[in-house]
Amino acid sequence: MLTTDLGSISRRDSIHTVQSAQRRSQPLYSRMCLRGLTVVCLLACALVGTQPTEAHPVAQGALEIVIFPDRVTMRATVSNEEVLVAAAFGGPAAVSPLETVRSHSEYLLAHIRVTGDGRLLDGRVMNVPQQVSGRPAYEFEYRLASPVPTHIELKQDVLREFEFAPGNPWEASYLVRIGHNGQPAVENLLLTFRQPVNFECRWQQAASAPDAPQHDEGRMAMAFVRHGIMHILTGYDHLLFVGALLLAAASLWDLFKVISAFTLAHTITLVLSTLDLFRLTGSIVEPMIAVSIVFVAVQNVVWPTHSRDWSRLFTAFLFGLFHGLGFAGGLLEAMSTMHAATAALAIMAFSVGVEMGHQVVVLPAFGVLRLLRNGTVNGIGHDGLVQRYGSAGIALAGIMYLVAALR
Repeated sequence: MLTTDLGSISRRDSIHTVQSAQRRSQPLYSRMCLRGLTVVCLLACALVGTQPTEAHPVAQGALEIVIFPDRVTMRATVSNEEVLVAAAFGGPAAVSPLETVRSHSEYLLAHIRVTGDGRLLDGRVMNVPQQVSGRPAYEFEYRLASPVPTHIELKQDVLREFEFAPGNPWEASYLVRIGHNGQPAVENLLLTFRQPVNFECRWQQAASAPDAPQHDEGRMAMAFVRHGIMHILTGYDHLLFVGALLLAAASLWDLFKVISAFTLAHTITLVLSTLDLFRLTGSIVEPMIAVSIVFVAVQNVVWPTHSRDWSRLFTAFLFGLFHGLGFAGGLLEAMSTMHAATAALAIMAFSVGVEMGHQVVVLPAFGVLRLLRNGTVNGIGHDGLVQRYGSAGIALAGIMYLVAALR
């Protein structure tokens, strides 16, 4: 009996000792995690302080289209970033800044296509910038043959042949105002390489109709929802970060908490940045997004048992702030000419699209991981192997992305 009691006391003492050690190690781990995260952030900021890079390979511009019975005119106002990227990757070498800006007109003419009733219209350059200042503006004209078309469509693939990083090509998008003389124009249409802009001409309408712009808010909102979805599905940097968070989620509740922290953070900075209340340069944002991928993936491998506690929520929130600034990088120029109410609607629509893109990826992947939890290999669960090797692969991809962002 005494032996049994001594054995019970010994086991209780052992359990108490282990639990005490675990409790003592948790604050130590938390401090180490916070210090490590702080060092990584400061190191990344120090590294990128003198490095030229842009936050996300998205260039924004604006197109103003006017349709006449005999011609279509287009005024394209583009970003300096678009001109520089096209010149750096595919333009003539050793030319002056003004020649670089002026020669971009031919590039635009070849990559923005206007069709009337399905027929490609021949265009020509009518005017180019005369000096290097502000955002370059170009004027084009497309001749219409008889009979006049009833349907005008715009498509573009500007900068798509140039890569920002391996597997991550540049993208240009334009905010479009389109109409024809005597009829109200339609504003705030989004033209990307994935989604064209279509306009139906109503030539029989009275020419005396008031020339006041129309705001097709529903059409604009849907365009920004699609833009948000595709921004996630084609943005491997965000997919890698969300994938690293997903690999460490043991339950649907864990997944909900960490994705909610990430969503809250990037929504805050997306709104603040697009409303011009808070911004950071691309030389900080883009490398920090890469650092976030590497940090979370390495945490999954080195500290797998600690990748589901409060420190993971803190990590998701902190880095989510930088991802929100990255999302905003593709909206700032597009919304610069919008009214406040229209810009707010566009932000909401884009945010909804971003979250829809997240769910399209996260939910099926989490379901697959749940199915893997029943099997083991050498005593290690299949999900543990996926977390270990999947995170290692994500970390490697993040390092490659960081190198590209620091170029």
